[in-house]
Amino acid sequence: MLRSRLRYIILAIFILMTATLVAANYVVVNTTQNQIYTDVKAIPKNRVGLLLGTSKYVDKTRKLVNSYYKNRIDAAVALYMAGKVDYIIVSGDNSTVYYNEPLLMKEDLIARGVPASRIIMDNAGFRTLDSILRCRDVFKQDSMTIISQKFHNQRALYIANHKRVTAVAFNAEDGDSYWDVTIREKLARVKLMLDLLTNKRARYYGDTIDIK
Repeated sequence: MLRSRLRYIILAIFILMTATLVAANYVVVNTTQNQIYTDVKAIPKNRVGLLLGTSKYVDKTRKLVNSYYKNRIDAAVALYMAGKVDYIIVSGDNSTVYYNEPLLMKEDLIARGVPASRIIMDNAGFRTLDSILRCRDVFKQDSMTIISQKFHNQRALYIANHKRVTAVAFNAEDGDSYWDVTIREKLARVKLMLDLLTNKRARYYGDTIDIK
């Protein structure tokens, strides 16, 4: 009797978790689809592009570059060169002196021809939510073009839509290990719903910064 009841409880929890996962994914995808672009010519211009960070290397010892990182850099350069953004905020994790996503992104953008004066570093973009909120509150931007892969853009746009930010997104090409990343992203969307329900704030804010 007890064993049978336990099986029912486990089954109910599994069904609830699956339903939550499916519902979160459905809402994120279907409420943001009209804000996503893959054609540089078609995307509207914004003053600021928000380039979301990720690790540059999948193997730092062998200098194996993360294809997701490379493709985001390519996308940001394409937008800037096409005149679709005037400035690029590079937002990522700089939690230790040994790990600095924004600095690496800035260096690679400069190497590709984007002027240093047009690149702004956000060293406290620890999560997508942090990047969106800091772009709005620290860098005082209420509209932006988000730059990342499609699955990431969908989640970022959903956050922006709920945080009074007018945003569109430009899709970088996908990278390797697509299915592993996709599964993690589905789980991140459930966490996103919890963050929004609890009105989660960015970890750090600080003084406002003018983009001139």
